[in-house]
Amino acid sequence: MTLMQEPPAGQRNGLPEYLERVSRGDREAFAALYRQTAPRMFGICLRMLDTRHEAEETLQDVYLTVWRKAGQFDPERGSAMTWLATIARNRARDRLRTRTAAREDPIALDDDWADAAPNAEDLALAGDDSARVHRCLGTLEPVDQRLIRTAFFDGATYTQLAARAARPLGTIKSRIRRALVRLKECLA
Repeated sequence: MTLMQEPPAGQRNGLPEYLERVSRGDREAFAALYRQTAPRMFGICLRMLDTRHEAEETLQDVYLTVWRKAGQFDPERGSAMTWLATIARNRARDRLRTRTAAREDPIALDDDWADAAPNAEDLALAGDDSARVHRCLGTLEPVDQRLIRTAFFDGATYTQLAARAARPLGTIKSRIRRALVRLKECLA
């Protein structure tokens, strides 16, 4: 199976079991987990980073993190795909923050790597807890909803949000922090 092929839907049922086995050092489970999830995780990285090279390096970081932290996955808190998507989004955001090299050609010029997978928001909301997340997001003020969605589902940094909203960086950080506290309380 190549990197961009997606497994049939029936083969995705074992992700929590694979993560549990990976936490015990099972390399076969890790390989199976990678084959089933890498196309979507690569899509998240690629959308956030714009270049194939950076997305590939970030994808490697994602799976190193999964190998080290698979034991931290808790199926009671959400789906395995949501957990993996969160790791991918966080690693891509970390890479954006530390980017120092000149940008390479945008991936938009390379049509042979088009990704038909849903975006990070769709992945996160497709999990078992999508109704709860939607309901809790609905309890936030509209401005806070947009900030949370743009920051966490589209991968925008605080600095980008502050520039878009024409607000001080500290204000944006405070609003997001308060909104996350309200979401956490609602989801608890």
